[in-house]
Formats: sequence, structure tokens, C-alpha cells
Amino acid sequence: MLPVTGTVPIDDTAIAAAIERHRHADAARVRAVLAKAREMNGLESDDIAALMNVSDPDLLHELFDTAQHIKQAIYGRRLVVFAPLYVSNLCGNECTYCAFRARNTELERRALTQDEIATETRMLIDQGHKRVLLVAGESYPREGFSYVLKAIDTVYGVTHDKGEIRRINVNVAPLTLEQFRELKAAKIGTYQLFQETYHRGTYASVHLAGKKMDYDWRVTAMDRAMEAGIDDVGIGVLFGLFDWRYELLALMQHVRHLEARHGVGPHTLSVPRLEPATGSDVATHPPHAVSDIDFRKIVAILRLAVPYTGIIMSTRESAHIRRETFALGVSQISAGSRTNPGGYADSERENASQFCLGDHRPLDEVIRDVAGLGYIPSFCTACYRLGRTGRDFMDLAKPGEIKEHCDPNALATFVEYLIDYGSDETRAVGEQLVEQVLASMDPVPQQMAVSMVKRVRAGKRDVFC
Repeated sequence: MLPVTGTVPIDDTAIAAAIERHRHADAARVRAVLAKAREMNGLESDDIAALMNVSDPDLLHELFDTAQHIKQAIYGRRLVVFAPLYVSNLCGNECTYCAFRARNTELERRALTQDEIATETRMLIDQGHKRVLLVAGESYPREGFSYVLKAIDTVYGVTHDKGEIRRINVNVAPLTLEQFRELKAAKIGTYQLFQETYHRGTYASVHLAGKKMDYDWRVTAMDRAMEAGIDDVGIGVLFGLFDWRYELLALMQHVRHLEARHGVGPHTLSVPRLEPATGSDVATHPPHAVSDIDFRKIVAILRLAVPYTGIIMSTRESAHIRRETFALGVSQISAGSRTNPGGYADSERENASQFCLGDHRPLDEVIRDVAGLGYIPSFCTACYRLGRTGRDFMDLAKPGEIKEHCDPNALATFVEYLIDYGSDETRAVGEQLVEQVLASMDPVPQQMAVSMVKRVRAGKRDVFC
């Protein structure tokens, strides 16, 4: 593999041309793209552009129906659940849309000690979480990047009552190749980083100081991560900074770049919208606000464009919007979230948060709601721990073989949650769903799932295949 140099080629001219060519795509063209999408081989820029301006109610219904068909075929009823763990809001960047920006004097600054990180971890374990996303502002306490590595060790080192955190994903500032190798050695799951906006002019206008001003250093971070051996990466756009149509096509150019260079694209895509943040007019009044209907289109189009890539929906969005996107392509959700350091131990201390939440419900209520909708909340971390990552994961996912592992694993972790952490009301809803799902499964995964669930009910924990 060639060393990482230069940048990721985002072709503005090609993006503008694709948008213009398909600005008035007719119904026949749209339906041809939807038929192509049902083959589950993905879509290219011209296909995506043809779907972006769909407004006819019948065509919108067909778009959403196609996304639901693909989501069901690949992911079934599973929804992976995680929580963010903010360890620090120290930051040297001046990003006008973010409460963590360096010059924001309205924000209470805090970097958790390792003991405080352990306390936060115990709080998450007591909710029932098994998977966390460790988040830090883009500056660290005096020890530098080693602070993040120590935090990972701390989280993995906590066992409490009935549980532990089994996998840590990480969202921290872009790293050097050697630092990424250290992160890999720390046994993380996915490395996640958002470009925020791929439009260079907009990027320059909202990043006014700090290392994050360097567009190319940030956009090539995933190349360095993958060269260092981290084959599960997550990328995304902060929708609302620039035209979402441009951002969607630029995001896809980044996906195709990673596929061409490394043989596999991102493991996940995130679709956050700008939400109000302390000390930020840009966040409160997005320059290119994305409507709810366009947001649903973004999720549906991504599911068609990269059918085997996970789509993450955070608690930035309201419970209602989150529910609507589950069927359209979302495969992972955060729940019971706090976006400030120490927020789980002290839920009233929100003046240190990165942004305002749209869904404030505790984990148990989210789990009950998700199960009531017929989705299986999954706390599974098996693929990371068995090495089914990167290309190995995709080799199982594309022929549909991964479901033979994912469905039993999801049920086993869900039953574990219900027994150990679920309220009586949630347990009643959940147990009914478990029986329905088991009865509907194909014989081979059903046999595996029945065996695994039986072991969990008998007291065994961390059962996976």
C-alpha cells in the first residue's frame, strides 16, 4: 500500500454536474434507480442525484418503501444500541457551530480524571450498556494523546455488578500514523471522525483557528487509520452547514475513495443535523437547515447507495424522527445519552454539553419503545471480538451470511439486558418480542438462537457466536 499523502479528491465540478443533470429527473428515471437499488449492489452519483429532488408523494413512498425493503433484507429487525462517553470538552479549535470551541466562555470546561471515567463507566454499565463511543474534545490534558489510551484502559478495566463494557469505539481528533497504531493496539472497535462539511469554502468559514483548520489533515485521517490496521472506520457529515445534496455526493466520493484505496469502505455513516449549542449562533440558525422530509430522504438514499454500511442515528434527533428513520435504514442508535463530561454521574450539569439533545429518554424507555415497534435492541459486540471486521465483515454481509450470527447474538444480548437491567414493563414487552422473533426465524439460526437464549436464562453471560 502506498503511504498516505495529499488529500481525498472531492470533485466539486462532478458534483455540480450530477445535481444539474438530474434536477428534474422524471418518474421513469427514479423508478429505474429504485429497481437497481433493490439488487443491493449500491448506487453511484448519478443514481443518487436522481433521487435527491423527489417530491411527488407516490415516488417518495416508493423511495421509502425500497429503503425499508433493503434494511429488512440485510439487517432484519436488529438495532444496535450504544452510548457516548464524553471524557473531556477541552478543545483548541474554533469551530463556530460547536459549544466546545476554544473561545466559548459560556462553557464549563472539564477533563475527567481516570477515577471519574471509571465512575461514568459504572453508571453506563448499571443502565445496561455494553458498547460505548468514547468522545473527547480536540485537545487533551497535560499528558496528551496518552490520556485517551489511559481512558480506554480504564473503561475496559471496570466490571460492576452484572456487567462490563465489551467494546469501545472512539471519536477523537485526527491522529498520526503511529498514534493510530497505538489506538489499534488498545483494542478499539470503530474509529469515528466526521469531516463536518466537504465543501472547502464552507469548511474554511466555520473553522477559524486550531488544527482543525487543516481540511486535508482531517479528510485523510481515515487513510492513516486504515493504513495503521484499523479496518472499521466511521465517517459522516454535520448536515446544515452546506447544501445537503452536495454533502451527500461528496460523502459518497469519500466512500468510494476508501473502497478503491483500502478494499473496503466505512463500517458506519453518521447523519447528525445541527442542533442548538451553547454560545453558537450557527448551530441555533443553521445556514442550510435540513427539513424533516429531506432528512428522511438522506437516510433512505444512503441505505440504497451503500446497503451494507451501518447508519447511525444519535439522540440529537427527537424520539419521533428517530422512530421514522429506523425503517428507512438506520442500524445503530445511541440511547440514554449525555454529551458532557461527567454527565451520567451528574445529569444536571448540562452547561458543559456539546449540543442540545432531542431525545432525553433513559435507556430502559428507549429499549421498551424499540421493542414495541418490533425491533430487537442488540448489545452485540461479537464481530469485533472474533475479527469479523473490515473486508471480512463485508464478505459475510454481502451474501447474507452475517445474519446467521447477528440475529442469534442480538437476541442473546437482548435477553441478557431484560433479565439483568430491564424494568418489569420493558421485560414484558421484550419477552413477547423474543418469542415472536424466535418463532419466525429460519431453522439454522433459530436452533442457534434458542440454544444461546437458553444459556443466558440459565445464568451464562456474554454468549455469542
